[in-house]
Amino acid sequence: MSYVQRVLQPNEQVRHISSIHWIVYWPGVAVALLAVVAYWLSYSQFLPGLWRYTGHALALVAAVLLIQQWFHSWVTEIAVTNRRVIYKKGLIQRETTEMNMDKVESVQIDQSILGRMLDYGNVTILGTGEGFKTLRTIANPIELRNSITGNDAQG
Repeated sequence: MSYVQRVLQPNEQVRHISSIHWIVYWPGVAVALLAVVAYWLSYSQFLPGLWRYTGHALALVAAVLLIQQWFHSWVTEIAVTNRRVIYKKGLIQRETTEMNMDKVESVQIDQSILGRMLDYGNVTILGTGEGFKTLRTIANPIELRNSITGNDAQG
């Protein structure tokens, strides 16, 4: 059972579940592609041993980056209910932030050009008295904003 499901109060219903965008895997994929190139160069006559070891090292770095990002995505939960916004990250050392819907003043979305094309961005929820933590690299940030503000129109 997810953290969000465990902390729901009576008559509280989940409106929207959000997640980290798949673009976070690109650094690991890029390093994996470099590892493939290094393996390919190891079949050349020019320093084949060096290229083979470089390929192994790059493959190891790629695996670490990909596993790290997968784990970060797996232990992060973002949900909007009819009463509050819930953000949880971490497995053993858990960090949670919640904001009641009546305390939300505005929602800011920051998207780059690539973020607009691939539909991801950073979302900051501003509330009375203090702001929410900026949620980085969120998939479908406009849907998340609309579920918080109660707007059904896409913008």
